[in-house]
Amino acid sequence: MSFASGEYPLAPGVNTLFTYLQIGELMANRERNNVVYLRLSDKELWILKKKVELSEHRNISDYLRQFIVEGIVYNVDYRYLRKYNYQLGKIGNNINQIAKRINETRSIYQSDIDELQKEMDQVWQLQKSMLSEQPCREQ
Repeated sequence: MSFASGEYPLAPGVNTLFTYLQIGELMANRERNNVVYLRLSDKELWILKKKVELSEHRNISDYLRQFIVEGIVYNVDYRYLRKYNYQLGKIGNNINQIAKRINETRSIYQSDIDELQKEMDQVWQLQKSMLSEQPCREQ
């Protein structure tokens, strides 16, 4: 068989032997040069595509490579942490303002101590709330 004789079928979008040669040159420098073909039913393909979408991998190949190497693909959703990060940032700003006031006046007042205690109580409450809402796998 030869490309010139037309015995090899051309892939869609590949019009000439020259295109195959160009692709071959590009592929020769790849780290991964082994191709695996996998046949799936329509339902299996649908499931695979949904898992790839949920995993936020770039494509099916990335998803399957991670699965092969690590044996499992973890999907961690950190969206629920965003509100906690925002609230912790606000508390941190408040604490910094108190520290700045203490450094400027070179003295600390009971109201500063009370305010710091209030801010730290909010941090602990946020932590408790975050841990109670943390998603967990059913055993």
